Amino acid sequence: MIKGNPPKIYVGPELVSDFNSAIQREWIVTNGLGGYASSTVLNVNTRKYHGLLVAAFNPPVDRHVLLSKMDEEVQIDGDNYSLSSNEFRDTVYPDGYKMLRGFSLDPFPTFHYQVSELYVKKEIFMPYMKSATIIHYETLNNLDNAAAINVYPLVNMRHFYETTDRYAQRLRFIQDLAPDGVVFETQPSEGYLALFCTDGRYKSGKNVWIERIYFRVDGSRGEGCTDDSYQPGYFTIELAPKEMKDFCLVAVGGPDREEVMSTRSAIFGKSTIDELYRREISRKESLLSRFYENKPGIEPWDWLNWLLLSADSFIVARKSTDKKSIIAGYHWFEDWGRDTLISLPGLALVTGRFEDAEEILLTFKQYCKDGLVPNRFPDQSGDEPVYDSVDATLWYFNAVLQFLKYTGKLDFVRKELWDTLQGMVERHMGGTAFGIRMDDDGLLLHGPRLTWMDVSIDGKPVTPREGKAVEVQALWYNALRMMELLALRFDEEDNAKRYHSIADRAQASFNEKFWSSKDGYLFDTVDRDRGDPTLRPNQITAAYFDFCMLDDNRRLKVVDTVWKSLWGTYGLKTLPNDDPRHIGRYAGDFVQRDMAYHNGTVWAWLLGPFITAFLKVRDREEYWRGFAFERFLQPLFLEEISRDGLGTLSEVFDGDHPHSPRGCISQAWSVAEPLRAYVEDILLRKPPYEREILSTEDRPSWRMLNAVGNDLLK
Repeated sequence: MIKGNPPKIYVGPELVSDFNSAIQREWIVTNGLGGYASSTVLNVNTRKYHGLLVAAFNPPVDRHVLLSKMDEEVQIDGDNYSLSSNEFRDTVYPDGYKMLRGFSLDPFPTFHYQVSELYVKKEIFMPYMKSATIIHYETLNNLDNAAAINVYPLVNMRHFYETTDRYAQRLRFIQDLAPDGVVFETQPSEGYLALFCTDGRYKSGKNVWIERIYFRVDGSRGEGCTDDSYQPGYFTIELAPKEMKDFCLVAVGGPDREEVMSTRSAIFGKSTIDELYRREISRKESLLSRFYENKPGIEPWDWLNWLLLSADSFIVARKSTDKKSIIAGYHWFEDWGRDTLISLPGLALVTGRFEDAEEILLTFKQYCKDGLVPNRFPDQSGDEPVYDSVDATLWYFNAVLQFLKYTGKLDFVRKELWDTLQGMVERHMGGTAFGIRMDDDGLLLHGPRLTWMDVSIDGKPVTPREGKAVEVQALWYNALRMMELLALRFDEEDNAKRYHSIADRAQASFNEKFWSSKDGYLFDTVDRDRGDPTLRPNQITAAYFDFCMLDDNRRLKVVDTVWKSLWGTYGLKTLPNDDPRHIGRYAGDFVQRDMAYHNGTVWAWLLGPFITAFLKVRDREEYWRGFAFERFLQPLFLEEISRDGLGTLSEVFDGDHPHSPRGCISQAWSVAEPLRAYVEDILLRKPPYEREILSTEDRPSWRMLNAVGNDLLK
């Protein structure tokens, strides 16, 4: 294939005719604002999160479903043939999915329908940085008779966590007709949706409601799963005998009428829409081309191109900072601090998006409070961040270190981040919120649900990890060594000595307290000097970071123990199968899923740290790099990319074989970390400034000394 060309996934007639199989395959298109369009390859919505226009009212959060879908029908000789379907609890009606002859992601979702000798191609895309969805129809009436296509919008106005009950919510739509379409204002929830078409005409209907549409995925998860959508009227486009015609239907939405109408005006006209389409294709081609130009010799596999395009979907604009952030996952996650900072190297550095990386670091710096970066920005409250995490801030240090390895921009870090980084360290040493503080042994203390295993039920942690969690200590040590390195670069030798001494103390304490001689691996937590021998994947981080506290022998034992007991085809299990607490399926209602989330469920993001550590202990020999790709990455890249969320990777997988995909259909760190490991560790395309940044050859001789005055620790 030509480098830079977007890839393609094709779902043919055999699969689309298998309803139960096809309904599980989903697609998503994003707009860089947190908004998106998404459904299944059958165009049957199975989640409350599905919709043709899900707009971020406060980018990238506060997302609302404005346009649920478009239902099409064809009129031939007075007979109507539906191309669409909706699912209800006891039936699927109408059965228009049977007219579907194929589906492709090329790179946008495209549906191919046939009724007799009338052919309809429907393609969906979103212009970048616009709260709009464009549905492009190409039609061929190969009949000897005239025909028509009627397109019925199903409109809504609800937060995407919720469903609509028309009677309880008394939702009203006020229509403002225009020559080429209609503008809706909703009450009492205020929002606006403009619909217009480049051909045909809009006809007001009879204020029809399609009630109790059933979302099967939400039903299986014990969530609200029925929805009412309003069908106000329809667009009708006439087709003469033997006529070919293409036209576009455009949806623009948001909380502000003036902004909606301004965007509508900017998209007006078929020629403008065609140009927007070309720009979006060109933007995607440029993303791919830039990657391959900066990394010559890498084979442009389709699966790799899908990963690169998926990486782009998570990088979004944050209105509150006027800078970039990272959405943790689609459909329902916001920009989480932990997920953002773990994902940043794979999404923004490996792909060469260094300016975006700078903005992301500055976004989280701006919200730093009491030495902590936000754990997340809640979707419904928008700009009020939540800080309940011990590790998100520590991942910030690692993100800065990786940024330096890729860019060498010490001046940027010195000017924009250094004071913040020092403040973070000081607050962790002296104590900050949630009981986070450095203990006398140089390690970090914290509360029970502040790590990434943070699920709680009725306020009680499912996996309580109070005291000192293993990955928190690995992150803390990595941060201290980075600070030591930077202090030397910035001619702050006293600070460098201080960080050095604390890091040495932490390393000694860690090896003394966390190593289980009986088991030959690391305790998951240590609380009051008592270790928890539960075998979890968290310890892989202690063998992964640039600055490692373990000697070569212990590092190898950790890696091989994790490989032997926690490998789960598409990632690492959170508990081994022989642990009595292991739950093999991530399914059921909230409580059932939360119990399984970190007690057996497989996580794809852990592949990144695992592969890096696996190859480090094997000196990145060629045989082992090939082995790691074939055994650890190939199932994820070659199979999963075409199975659940098409062109992207799922959040989690069942712990039991066959490890079915679960959770979000598109997760930032599931894409980012395997992608980073593939490029950096399998292909050995290391960051260009790695040696320069990590080198200690020119450091002062004091580093060789063991004794540092206790006064430096105060």
